[in-house]
Amino acid sequence: MKKLVALTGAGVSAESGIPTFRDAGGLWEGYDVMEVATPEGWAKNPSLVLEFYNQRRKKALEVTPNRGHELLAELENDFDVTIITQNVDNLHERAGSTRVVHLHGSLFESRSSVNEQLIYPIDGWELKMGDQCELGAQLRPNIVWFGELVYKMEEAMEYAMQADVFIVVGTSLQVYPAASLIQYTKPQAQKIIVDPKRPDYRVGEDIVFFEEGGGTGMEKVKKMLLT
Repeated sequence: MKKLVALTGAGVSAESGIPTFRDAGGLWEGYDVMEVATPEGWAKNPSLVLEFYNQRRKKALEVTPNRGHELLAELENDFDVTIITQNVDNLHERAGSTRVVHLHGSLFESRSSVNEQLIYPIDGWELKMGDQCELGAQLRPNIVWFGELVYKMEEAMEYAMQADVFIVVGTSLQVYPAASLIQYTKPQAQKIIVDPKRPDYRVGEDIVFFEEGGGTGMEKVKKMLLT
């Protein structure tokens, strides 16, 4: 069975109604990203950071996977599929994808603020001040903030190097290091980019572009791959 790897970005979840901060001039639902998505913001006002992610988590629970998520899950019937996502929601899992690598962490996990190896699932939508890890330290969202290491990047690179088919969906290929993953694919790998705004990206003429949203674009990709 051929190995298919899909790199997904905010455009996929946006079709389900989850807003992106990059479309709001540095504001994320009215918040300065430096206040809620950096270690410095956490040190300054952890209560604000927890509330911000509580609201994002609550929103993620209210929406449902869209056709783009579903089509990527359906491809598991014909391919060995790995999803590498820049998104922190769980919509890929809820759509049925069974192997999902969250490059930037997960809304539905917390981790110790003193030991990043201590990770815990979050039931419901609230993480509160006073919620502690087994070491007695405050729990923080298990999100990779600006200035922090993308610790699953090496795992993602391994998957990219093994891919027979590499699909980019709903990302502008401007966020690094994730945007570099396409460069790790084999020369003979089939490369496909799905995004309504064609990324300004040139690695030769071996890329198939679909200037579509995730849902309509992935319908065409699936048809092409199975024909």
